[in-house]
Amino acid sequence: MARRKSKAKLEEEFINGVMGLALLGSLAGTYTLTKSIQASIIVCILVVAVVIVALIARKLKHEARLKSSGIAEIDKMEGVQFEQYLGHLFRSQGYKAEVTQAAGDYGADLVLSKDGKRIVVQAKRYSKNVGLKAVQEVRGAVSHYRASAAWVVTNRDYTEQAYKLAKSNNVRLISRDELIEMLLQMKEKVSASNKAVNAKTSA
Repeated sequence: MARRKSKAKLEEEFINGVMGLALLGSLAGTYTLTKSIQASIIVCILVVAVVIVALIARKLKHEARLKSSGIAEIDKMEGVQFEQYLGHLFRSQGYKAEVTQAAGDYGADLVLSKDGKRIVVQAKRYSKNVGLKAVQEVRGAVSHYRASAAWVVTNRDYTEQAYKLAKSNNVRLISRDELIEMLLQMKEKVSASNKAVNAKTSA
């Protein structure tokens, strides 16, 4: 079983496939209409130029999103800083978040509460993909904290074994792409809240 591809990777493959089809389609279509190899080559060059511009624009947009999300700062954090930051992040989503003690946390770095449910969370600020140990640890914390769900959050991705174990143990894995989306949502909420406060102040 191959490791599950990230949303960004799937989108990249889809775009590349569409671009390839557009290139072949323009070549075949132009030659069919004009019967001219020279015209077909010119159209292909134009299509390639459009593709390059589109890819550059997409890359710039992606880099802007990464910069505004704050993921670069997270990549430099210590483990404890990351846990505290996640506590802030989940509170912005309406959870009551408690960061557990660093030593003897029984497999959970955070305990979230919302709508009468408890969720144990393992936080992994890594420079490589997270393995199955994190899944094992957070799954073991469910009973101790009397939780109804278990999550692992990382600034990277997960190994194939981690995905398989998480699926069979009903553990939610939050990887880099989803974390970035959560960060952007939090920033939007903070920005909207600040605008509302400023509007009241100036009124």
